[in-house]
Amino acid sequence: MHGAHLCLTAQSRRVALRNDPSHTHFCAEHPSPPTARLLPLISARDLTKSYPGVQALDGLTVDIEPGIIGFVGANGAGKSTFLRILLGLLQPTSGRVSVLGFDVQSDAMEVRKLVGYMPEHDCLPLDVSGTDFVTHMGQISGLPFTAARERAAEMLRHVGLHEERYRLIGTYSTGMKQRIKLAQALTHDPRLLLLDEPTNGLDPEGRDEMLALVERTGREFGIAVVLTSHLLGEIERVCEYLLAIDAGKLQYAGSVSAFTERSRRLLVEIDDEVPEFAAQLRANGLEVEGNGRELRVVLANDQVYDVVRDVAAALSVPLSRMEVSRHKLEELFRDTVPEVPHG
Repeated sequence: MHGAHLCLTAQSRRVALRNDPSHTHFCAEHPSPPTARLLPLISARDLTKSYPGVQALDGLTVDIEPGIIGFVGANGAGKSTFLRILLGLLQPTSGRVSVLGFDVQSDAMEVRKLVGYMPEHDCLPLDVSGTDFVTHMGQISGLPFTAARERAAEMLRHVGLHEERYRLIGTYSTGMKQRIKLAQALTHDPRLLLLDEPTNGLDPEGRDEMLALVERTGREFGIAVVLTSHLLGEIERVCEYLLAIDAGKLQYAGSVSAFTERSRRLLVEIDDEVPEFAAQLRANGLEVEGNGRELRVVLANDQVYDVVRDVAAALSVPLSRMEVSRHKLEELFRDTVPEVPHG
């Protein structure tokens, strides 16, 4: 979909912390263009990023409105490259992109005032306490020391680290380090959170807890969230909308529910190999993968069940199993994608 222009829509939620009169809004006034309400959260036009031998982004054009957005793709698909461009850490080869109306190249400092970033990999000072680190990050974002200290206490409580706030980060578990990365991303009260693989390195229980925290942060605080992951199940759990890219090209943009429906398959197993069975299903207009004893049929609608039943009866083919399944994310990106060099 080179240069495909797709738009995501979601109702903006700026509630809870911002609308609660008891909440003290510590951060400095966010500058915003006069027409900010009319502008998308993120807008990219013909965005490309090339490395020697690798096209990390290839004519990416998309508008994203506020909400909780999942950003998926196989490793090396261009997700982290896109986030780094949004933060002004990378210069695109061509094209342009804006965040909340600010151009990421010419207004990089303004963008960073509005965005909180949680990197995938640890880059934490191990000999500093949690509260000192988050306070320091708040000061870097422009908060006075007292306000940054109070804001750090709020965010550490929010992510479940209030009791451990005076411990050195070097003594934290992997899950606690992920949580403190989220706390520092929130300390300056951003309008947009960019979370790069927030469940990286966590066990199943830790993943569940982090995803619940991300969802609560987005919905209760009313902050727009872009969450990258290579696991579709994580996106389905917390996100309303989905961006999928492969080799730097936009593959899908739309609601998670629509994507789930599109990727549903009916797994059909028969007792013996009957090539005519798959052929007849295709002749009746069904999309079928395979020709042997195990077939996958695209569940475009409920009539698929009737067609499978009728064809099996007509050919006297015994059905041993029929089960609804869904393609894994990896199956959507079948081609091997080279790793994108970091820059």
